[in-house]
Amino acid sequence: MPRRDTADVVIVGAGAAGLAAAVFCARALPGKRIVCADGAKTIGAKILVSGGARCNVTNRVVTEQDFWGGDRRVIRNVLRAYSPSRAVEFFDELGVTLHEEPDGKYFPNTNRARTVLDALIRAVSEAHAELHVARRISSVRRADRAFVVDSSDGDSYTAPVVVLATGGRSLPKTGSDGTGYAFARALGHGYVDTTPALVPLVLADSDHARLAGVAHPVGVTVRIDGTRPVHLEGAMLWTHFGASGPVMLNASRHWLRARVEERNVDVFLNMLPDATFESLDTWMQEQQRDHPRALVRTVVASRLPASVADVWIEAAGVDGSTTMAHLARDDRRRLIAALLETPVAVRDSRGYNYAEVTAGGIPLSEIDPATMESRLCPGLYLIGEILDVDGRIGGFNFQWAWSSAWVAAQAIARTLRA
Repeated sequence: MPRRDTADVVIVGAGAAGLAAAVFCARALPGKRIVCADGAKTIGAKILVSGGARCNVTNRVVTEQDFWGGDRRVIRNVLRAYSPSRAVEFFDELGVTLHEEPDGKYFPNTNRARTVLDALIRAVSEAHAELHVARRISSVRRADRAFVVDSSDGDSYTAPVVVLATGGRSLPKTGSDGTGYAFARALGHGYVDTTPALVPLVLADSDHARLAGVAHPVGVTVRIDGTRPVHLEGAMLWTHFGASGPVMLNASRHWLRARVEERNVDVFLNMLPDATFESLDTWMQEQQRDHPRALVRTVVASRLPASVADVWIEAAGVDGSTTMAHLARDDRRRLIAALLETPVAVRDSRGYNYAEVTAGGIPLSEIDPATMESRLCPGLYLIGEILDVDGRIGGFNFQWAWSSAWVAAQAIARTLRA
């Protein structure tokens, strides 16, 4: 017989945002029944693979400028309500001491994502919230002043408050299959078409295959019709299929959003982002004067990996075996221009299976930023990746999960106490 269960709060999804919301709600509402349900038998797969299986929990500085998608003023308000320092304190309280690495990234001292997941699961239990695994939710519907949350096994929950923490579509093998969007839309919400984000890019030309495995810093400019160019800097990794590394992962969302919006988009690489045309021209003339017998290939390789230098020299139509003394002015300037701005032929991305997050989702304009409650369906709260918010790489998306979960939990506590 199907079982009809009741709860005070049902949280759909036991990823980062869902687990945090369960802890925060249960702590703020002792004596209330908080249920967190997830379809996976073993939860937290996305946490376990994040940050190279080390889990980049947050960043020292997180602002709305680190995110794209919905209104940044809304994002700012949510982030300010629960800052990175509070997240660090929270995990320290759970027994997970974090350390800071370059670019402000925080990782657990154990360097194991499992440490973070185990601590969250333990905190759910200690706060007396209930974690129901292998409980796939099939629908969320209104019934009078409450919600009925149906599971695929025929059982259901009835609760006055539901939190959707179902994630997006990235890494679908971990359970993020986009079903949460359907729940929200059935309850009256709109939808911003989704694309992968923080995903490696597939290139059309063959140069990348020659450079597979090589990593180096670059600048990336994404030019989209009708918008301001996006300039990014960071490490790039050449692969057998194209390009990866932090800077290309950050660039991917802009290229993919332009494609889904049917805008023309071009990507350009700057191999020496710290240089200008004038400074590079001056430097090369100094090399011609001071090292006239040095090969062009050798000189350029002093600033770039040798294999990359060879490809860029060849693409510029310059003979790399020419000595600096014999490098013509036009060749020198053409080579400099190529180093500072070369178009990259992006063909596609590697898709949701390799994406760290999802861009698009439920519009932020439909959420009250002070509570994370739906403006269209009272009692419904949306947190984490299901919303049209995606951050750059470096712990920012996890911080959005912690912050949005905290804001929702405090609002839910105020409502249920009243």
